[in-house]
This record gives sequence, C-alpha cells and structure tokens, in this order.
Amino acid sequence: MEKRYSIIFSSLTGNTRKLADQIHEVLPAETCDYFGEAKGEEPSSEVLYVGFWTDKGNADGDSLKLLASLRNKKIFLFGTAGFGVDEAYYRRILTNVKQSIDSSNTVIGEYMCQGKMPMAVRDHYVKLKEQPEYPANLDVLIENFERALSHPDKDDLDKLRNIVLS
Repeated sequence: MEKRYSIIFSSLTGNTRKLADQIHEVLPAETCDYFGEAKGEEPSSEVLYVGFWTDKGNADGDSLKLLASLRNKKIFLFGTAGFGVDEAYYRRILTNVKQSIDSSNTVIGEYMCQGKMPMAVRDHYVKLKEQPEYPANLDVLIENFERALSHPDKDDLDKLRNIVLS
C-alpha cells in the first residue's frame, strides 16, 4: 500500500507554489490527502511535503509554525529564496528551518532554489543607489535580482522532480 501524503506550502510570490505544483504533478493523485496552504490542524498523512519562502535566512513564519507543530511525520522540505544561487546559502537556510522540527519527525528530503522577487525590491535597490553613500554590494544585489527573474525555471523544476522521484 502506498503511503498517504499531503503537500502544504506558503507562497508569497508564487515561486513556492510552482514547486508544490511540480511535486503534485509527479506523485500519485490517489494517495494525496491534501494540497494547499496550511489550515491550522495537523494533517493526518504520514508523509508531508512542506514548502516555504525564505524570510531573513529561515522559513516564513506560517511554515515554521506548522513545522514546529508536527509529530511523528516524514517531512520533505522545499523552498525558494530570492537571494543567491549558492548551495551553501541554501544549506544554511535548511539548517535553520530544521531547528524548528521536533525530533520525533524524520526529514526524508529537501530542495531549494532561487525564486523571483517582487519589483518593489528592485525599486528599493535603485532608490538606494541614488543616495550619495550607498551600500557597496548594491550592484551585486541588483544583478542577483535580474538573475532571479526567471526562477524557478525548467531546470529548477526538473531537479525537484528527480529528487522527489528518487
């Protein structure tokens, strides 16, 4: 008998939703108990795919609250971060996220990729650059913003698909 699963996610800009849709597409529909945002009650599924967006180097508050409430589950973490394509950065985020997970749970997989950011972020960077003394890394931040515009892209979704199916 196949294990029952739920896909629960928080998606501020639609990036994490794209990852959730990809997972939903590759797993058997008949064993899916729930697909959507956290509703408050603990899901009954044995396996949970929990998706988050990154806020200050950790999962968003709603996702952290959900993760902290879970007991005796198998959890696959997936998330998006606007800044960076650096695997070390993603590992730091995942390490922070896992600190909110009770030890009765088992993390069975994880995946992170870059996600596009709202235009307001770029507008903020441009306004900062107009100041006489702006942060030295501002050009790097603007370049990262531009790079992030296409993410999650097909390669990101293919990588996730392969991890989920392995």
